[in-house]
Amino acid sequence: MNKIQMVDLQGQYQKIKDKVDIQLQEVLNSSAYINGPQVHAFQKDLEAYLDVKHVIPCANGTDALQIAMMGLDLKPGDEVITADFTFAATVEVIALLNLTPVLVDVEKDTFNMDIDALKKAITPKTKAIVPVHLFGQCANMEAVLEIAKEYDLFVIEDTAQAIGANYTFKDGSKKKAGTIGNVGTTSFFPSKNLGCYGDGGAIFTNDDDLAHTIRGMVNHGMYKRYYHDVVGVNSRLDSLQAAVLRVKLPLLNDYCDARRKAARFYNNAFKNAQNIVTPKMSNGCEFICDNCDCHVFHQYTLQILNGQRNELHQHLLDNGIPNAIYYPVPLHSQKAYADERYKEEDFKVTNELINTVISLPMHTELDEEQLEFITTTIINFIK
Repeated sequence: MNKIQMVDLQGQYQKIKDKVDIQLQEVLNSSAYINGPQVHAFQKDLEAYLDVKHVIPCANGTDALQIAMMGLDLKPGDEVITADFTFAATVEVIALLNLTPVLVDVEKDTFNMDIDALKKAITPKTKAIVPVHLFGQCANMEAVLEIAKEYDLFVIEDTAQAIGANYTFKDGSKKKAGTIGNVGTTSFFPSKNLGCYGDGGAIFTNDDDLAHTIRGMVNHGMYKRYYHDVVGVNSRLDSLQAAVLRVKLPLLNDYCDARRKAARFYNNAFKNAQNIVTPKMSNGCEFICDNCDCHVFHQYTLQILNGQRNELHQHLLDNGIPNAIYYPVPLHSQKAYADERYKEEDFKVTNELINTVISLPMHTELDEEQLEFITTTIINFIK
């Protein structure tokens, strides 16, 4: 059996090596490293894939979130609501802009923002909602949009873990994650479903005026060289990363299918296991159907209910099975974001999840032998 990787980037690269190497060589031959033809071509490719009017590439997913908020002209003191159970980048940029982060609890089944908690958190100072599409599937965007409309709030989608996922509305219509709110953001960090070979990110919107503002902001506030019309930053996707992404984008749906196939294997293996809760679909499905397009499984995350999560974590490592705990500390308990406004009783689900979740290897190169070894090892340990 091949060595099990949490993310097998080398194995994935070997399958596309010739195409990647050709594209990289083209950039090296042209020496157009910043805003070169590869960047503009990737932008157009991604716009077509997402069916969105504007894609603005940038340097990383954290910058994408920050620039999106800058583009919406949020002011210091404005409140921005987001989920407590996620990576710190989401709340980090809110704090950096002197906005006021407001953290809310999540749903136990999907790990995404709890809509009732969202409603309770709204005040006259609330200006925006940042739903995080955690682990690969969209938050309840229909409900989020209804609340945003009622209270005249911006919706900024954090799609770093869910690019390629579809959200299905009650009327049967679908939209890609990141294209539903006022603006969406994503990361192309190497381990993402669509990852480059360094840092990279992008911002999506159908708003022409907002897109124009953001295009200036990512490039020092310039629309014409040395003329600075808005306050901006230096955040550009370099041409080498764009070249890699152009090769991988046509394969994104296949990559997502491969992840779903692995997730189905996991789900089937654990379906009768005691004290193991498998991921649930946001549409209420208890299983991953053959034509599933709502979850792209950036992570495959179990809940271990018998208090053995930490022991399982170490047992898997001892048996050569990488795994991770996303996330061990909720944002409201982090030193950087602690606030007397937060009450522990408002984060019951998050405070439970940090003690029960464990994420298993999930990538495009997992084979059945590896999956069998992983699942058998877990089932034999959890009693």
